[in-house]
Amino acid sequence: MTANRKSLKVFAIAMTVCVLGAITAPVSSATTYTPPVSTLRIGLYFGPTALPSANLLNVTGSGSGFEYGYFDENRNFIPIGVTTDETAISMLMDRNMSWYAGVGGGAGEYREGTEGTSLVGCFHIQIDANYDTYDQAAAAAENYNDSFVRYRSGRFYALMGQYTTRDAANSAISSLGLSGVIVDAGTSNTITVVKTGTNRILFEFDYGGTYGLGVMPRSVSGENCETWFKGYRYSGGFQYSRRDGALLTVINYIGIEDYVKGILPYEMSNTWPLEALKAQACCARTYALSNLGKHDADGADLCTEEHCQVYRGRGAANARTDQAVDETAGQYVTYNNDLCETYYASSNGGASESAVNVWGEDKPYLVGVIDPYEAAVAARIPGYDWTITFTPAELTQRLQERGYNCATVVSAVVSQYSPTGNAITVTITDANGKPWVFSKRAGMLTALGTPTQHFYIGNAVWETGGIYANDPAQQIDPGTPYYSIDGGGVAVAVPDGQMYAITGTQDIEAVSGETGASAGTSSTGLINGVFTIQGRGRGHNVGMSQWGAYSMAEYYGKNYIDIIQFYYTGVEIG
Repeated sequence: MTANRKSLKVFAIAMTVCVLGAITAPVSSATTYTPPVSTLRIGLYFGPTALPSANLLNVTGSGSGFEYGYFDENRNFIPIGVTTDETAISMLMDRNMSWYAGVGGGAGEYREGTEGTSLVGCFHIQIDANYDTYDQAAAAAENYNDSFVRYRSGRFYALMGQYTTRDAANSAISSLGLSGVIVDAGTSNTITVVKTGTNRILFEFDYGGTYGLGVMPRSVSGENCETWFKGYRYSGGFQYSRRDGALLTVINYIGIEDYVKGILPYEMSNTWPLEALKAQACCARTYALSNLGKHDADGADLCTEEHCQVYRGRGAANARTDQAVDETAGQYVTYNNDLCETYYASSNGGASESAVNVWGEDKPYLVGVIDPYEAAVAARIPGYDWTITFTPAELTQRLQERGYNCATVVSAVVSQYSPTGNAITVTITDANGKPWVFSKRAGMLTALGTPTQHFYIGNAVWETGGIYANDPAQQIDPGTPYYSIDGGGVAVAVPDGQMYAITGTQDIEAVSGETGASAGTSSTGLINGVFTIQGRGRGHNVGMSQWGAYSMAEYYGKNYIDIIQFYYTGVEIG
């Protein structure tokens, strides 16, 4: 299609609707999908965000101290027989580290160096030979002041002292009259555990590059413990490793359902209708498993940001969000028994889009659909209607800054729309007559910086208002988009199929329900000398609209299966 395409309009009165094609019953469930793992690895801090230290604190009434061990290749926690009753512990690099109290009531932290308080030195004296168990090593260490136990590659060692230099450690050996001991400086893999805010070493762990330190909160009476870390409450356990030989990579090992409970209230409001939350829970669970190992190079499956899914733990969870997860537990979205990539976004502006027209990947279940549901809540959606303007000079500069050696831009038009009315190709022409063509989402962002592909350029207008059948009083329910007119002139809902309309001129036109720009778009995209881009929605347009799900559940009585099967074509839930 071109920018001057003719939008399909359904006549408000004197409309007759016919339905062609087979009537099929909706699919409601599928063979149960069995995930390959039951525990996910969520990267909390890694790569450029890795930390010099990390504090843990038992949530009051949830857990009593911690247990140490490691997570094996099957993601199982393997305890090594070491526990602590301390409820506030910190994991550090085995370097000279000192404590810096938080400012204004904020959490403190350990930093490398000797300038703070509660200095933790990284040179220690090994007292005796290695031992089979922690208790044996701890008994040997009891005879010395400032002593602790180190676990190293399957064996336990009794250590004492914490010195900032090797010379200081050697001096201590001489003054104490010790012999046959080893002064052991910090290695690139050692993790030191201290009581938070002090220099009291509780334990050290070093399993080379094979395993990181695993820390699990100790359950008092079988409860699902929660732990404070960096201002968030998390379920599950934690792994600490020094993958770069210095800073700490922190991974949250957590069961799938608990992970979804830590996503749901951050991807969708915890006050929203239960059925919308259940749809989101299924999508989040499915997306996680379909992207398993996305950050495998850093030892994680997923991160905590929008790059994967927003995960912040238990802080905003409530009874409603937990109920949504519990009532859909173990349910995944599949297509032909294969797990789907259940993309979702805040809003689509009135029409979702096929993945092939956004990212170039053609998935049969990610097909654009006209979305009539968002209209009921459009006024509540932040930034739903948006406008971007450029002068010719500004648009020219934008392109040149991105590497396009263009002359002054004189025209910018949507040169191709999708069947659902989204822009998929924009053509920008410069003063030399050279066209610059930008396609799909990446092209839209490069050329225009639009937050969605649901937009037009110039003086077109959106199709607005309700759709009526035969009588202005008979408004069609968007939740049942296909109607026929019976002998009494009453609009009657009919099942899905190809729909046609007989227009006032007796022409038969296929009804696609398109929305978007109507005829009359400016041939250059300029309005009073300025390129004006007007659009709706926020996000990539693929898959479920979260606000659309809200509307379907709140105003149209749809359940979570209805919602999912509306936005994802031909899928099953099971």
